[in-house]
Amino acid sequence: MSEKLRVGILGGTGMVGQRFIALLENHPWFEVVTIAASPRSAGKTYEEAVGDRWKMDTPMPEAVKKIIVHNVNDVEEVAKTVDFVFSAVDMTKEEIKAIEEAYAKTETPVVSNNSAHRWTPDVPMVVPEINPEHFEVIKFQKERLGTKRGFVAVKPNCSIQSYAPALTAWKEFEPTVVVATTYQAISGAGKNFKDWPEMVGNIIPYIGGEEEKSEQEPLRLWGKIEDGVIKKSEDGPVITCQCIRVPVLNGHTAAAFVSFKKKPTKEQLIEKLVNFKGLPQELELPSAPKQFIQYLEEDNRPQVALDVDYERGMGVSIGRLREDAVYDFKFVGLSHNTVRGAAGGAVLCAELLKAQGYITAKED
Repeated sequence: MSEKLRVGILGGTGMVGQRFIALLENHPWFEVVTIAASPRSAGKTYEEAVGDRWKMDTPMPEAVKKIIVHNVNDVEEVAKTVDFVFSAVDMTKEEIKAIEEAYAKTETPVVSNNSAHRWTPDVPMVVPEINPEHFEVIKFQKERLGTKRGFVAVKPNCSIQSYAPALTAWKEFEPTVVVATTYQAISGAGKNFKDWPEMVGNIIPYIGGEEEKSEQEPLRLWGKIEDGVIKKSEDGPVITCQCIRVPVLNGHTAAAFVSFKKKPTKEQLIEKLVNFKGLPQELELPSAPKQFIQYLEEDNRPQVALDVDYERGMGVSIGRLREDAVYDFKFVGLSHNTVRGAAGGAVLCAELLKAQGYITAKED
């Protein structure tokens, strides 16, 4: 019998669900044993349910092809087969909140890619290098849910990964104002160019709900636990964003302008970026990038074509850091939106939760 923890993927047939399955192939700690999706996929093999909609660059792992897909609404049925689940379900926010809490109440930890619980006060929203201490709020959530081991944890929006890590690395210089424009890949909408031909040679200057998330979620990452809930940072910078969909398959780029209370030099800022690391690096977690942030000196970097897969898509690339005429500095950031920004970020959260004893094997 495998010593690996048994994993279920909720919403396993969609693009992020597929990315989870691709990333977890041969994972040293986790093994996908159960896949759940909408009622129309239930009862089919995973291979049949996905059909010609497999969107990853690598082939579908052999180990999952013959798994019979469960109905994601059969919560008890799915829960008894797994130690924990990753959630990438495609439902309304209220339905997602309800189903993720239903799984948690079966004593099954839920690590979610969805946005539904990002502002639930006792649900940790974590980038493991930035705010791992927020997992401590789980004990209060368990009291509310009446669980011993079941809880919900989430990762933040994909777009903020291209600039929030840099701002975190620079916190001692006290950023006061951030203006960011994100240029977001179509896979962020669960699409490729075959699905969305009108994106070829086009940009769309609107992504529903994205600007609010991009402006507010970093403040929650930098917040503190008070009275059993996470309060967003009140002394963080004011952030204003525009979010634009661009004809790129994978990779969210940000062009950002920053003003600081304490005036750093360019050299100080670069030094903070390249030396920034967190618990995942110290613990050498399986999915952790060795170097979380790389700084690229060339004027024409970072580029999606050259840099999106840095550290297997789990690292962040920063370049074009220079002084600005209106703000103090400006820079360009790049992150892989479905790896670091989605499934990979959730896998890293689960690895840290396992390392810290929050996720364990269920006792038979």
